[in-house]
Amino acid sequence: MSSNDNATRQIPTRAAEIVREYGPFDGAERIHGVTHDGQRVWAATEANVLAFDPDSGEVVRTLDCAAHAGTAFDGTHLYQIAEARIDKIDPATGAVVASIPAPGNGGDSGLTWAEGSLWVGQYRDRKIHRIDPATGAVLRTIESNRFVTGVTWVDGELWHATWDGDDNELRRIDPDNGEVLERLELPHGIGVSGLESDGADLFYCGGGSSGKVRAVRRPKSATR
Repeated sequence: MSSNDNATRQIPTRAAEIVREYGPFDGAERIHGVTHDGQRVWAATEANVLAFDPDSGEVVRTLDCAAHAGTAFDGTHLYQIAEARIDKIDPATGAVVASIPAPGNGGDSGLTWAEGSLWVGQYRDRKIHRIDPATGAVLRTIESNRFVTGVTWVDGELWHATWDGDDNELRRIDPDNGEVLERLELPHGIGVSGLESDGADLFYCGGGSSGKVRAVRRPKSATR
């Protein structure tokens, strides 16, 4: 969004505090998406979705299902981007119970659940869509001025991740107009492939080809 360019430059940038790294995990060359179910962190690794204990770092469950990008949890089911669709998955069995089309038709990235809807990042188109989880219909769209590689909501705050070269960030944006409100700059060379809050003070960030998941401390903002 070109109108955000000046606003972005005026926002003070803070260094992201990486508090822990997990992985690489056996058999997982890449991390494509992450979510948190209140106890475990789930990570999409292309051939499967694995869950690990954030305290011990141990993998506690693996679901054999296609997992090419973002992952989300609605309190009961997992949602997983697989090619150009979003699969609704029973986390107890790994069974796909429903599928809807992804709005980016294969160009989708981040995924999260909030307010009864799925929120989907559309990577190179630099958009975040709110979609109907039953039909995939796009309900509204927010534009960004950088690639969108992860999206999450926490305490009414909408955050998205960027991965565009070696200088990347987590950014809090205004959900009404996409204006950048806060930026966390990651160390040079570290990108984010998937983003999810734990509902408290951490963000979990997929590490792409590093095969890692990183926990980043959520800053105390003016809204808290």
